[in-house]
Amino acid sequence: MKKKISTKKKVIAGKNGGVYFTAVFRKVSRGYIGFVEELPGANTQGRTLKETRENLSEAIALVLEANRTLAEEALVGQEVIREPFLLAIA
Repeated sequence: MKKKISTKKKVIAGKNGGVYFTAVFRKVSRGYIGFVEELPGANTQGRTLKETRENLSEAIALVLEANRTLAEEALVGQEVIREPFLLAIA
């Protein structure tokens, strides 16, 4: 039996300060594919659902790191303000 998936989920802040995204997994002939709806480029595959989940965590970290590097390179020599930003969900 397939688990019903809610389509009304949003990015939400966790109690531990983390942010929750919506991960989507699909069974394919050689295992699973997975991606994060809210984060383009964060996608992966694996032989098992567990492996795909682990790979997706790594993919998210790599996308965030790459985006930070691209932003830093684009801003070289410019005066900017950098500060922590907490996404508050209403």
